[in-house]
Amino acid sequence: YNGYDKLYVPRIGYTTGDLDLHDLAIDADGRIIFVSSLLNCLATVSDRHSCTPLWHPPFISKIVNEDRCHLNGLAMKEGKPAYVTTISKSDVVDGWRDKRRNGGCVIDLQSNEIILTGLSMPHSPRFYREKLWLLNSGTGFFGTVDLANGKFEPLTFCPGYLRGLAFWKDYAIVGLSKPRGKTFSGLQLDEELLNKDVEPRCGLMVIDLNTGTIVDWLRFEGIITELYDVQVLPQVKRPMALGFQTDEISRILTLDPVGKL
Repeated sequence: YNGYDKLYVPRIGYTTGDLDLHDLAIDADGRIIFVSSLLNCLATVSDRHSCTPLWHPPFISKIVNEDRCHLNGLAMKEGKPAYVTTISKSDVVDGWRDKRRNGGCVIDLQSNEIILTGLSMPHSPRFYREKLWLLNSGTGFFGTVDLANGKFEPLTFCPGYLRGLAFWKDYAIVGLSKPRGKTFSGLQLDEELLNKDVEPRCGLMVIDLNTGTIVDWLRFEGIITELYDVQVLPQVKRPMALGFQTDEISRILTLDPVGKL
């Protein structure tokens, strides 16, 4: 289509309201699972309501539209939700903002227990090659979680606020954002950038998982200053997505095979 080798067209939509959605995944049954930071829970879509809550952290006393702990990240394992990250263990509205520097934690959904604490605004947990990886965003480090000892093992520093993590073979692709106002200030990341004499950037970095070396990178300039997630499209070089306000979306028609009445 017009030189693009893959065209994505929105077909199904759900009106959820502003749930402050963060990580989103598809489970083994094809069900959409997402993080609602506003409700401090994992949820799925509903045909009649804003969402169907599925789980909330053990320290959250009730599901209410108050962003208390800033639940944000979701790691899937074998097609099921396995781990989540939160900025804090707060059970009071907006309480997470006071714990940005070292209040972050990882929760094992199977045991419903906190398995790692002391993180700084962690994001994007991902289970890959039998390891749990995540971005300790408030420090700028990408690394792994030692599940046996409950420790974060940093692998690579990236000059930006890290959000978005995907893998391809022996490489990790990490998203970087420029810090935004007070939310991202007063963190160890500021000190790391100063010590390394580097300015924060928005873009992508490709990291060799075997050595931790940054083997390639991409910068975004201009109006783009933040990224949230990263996805890999295998064997796709030039994709295109249609928006609802384009003329093409009303003219491009595709059909299923002929069915039966």
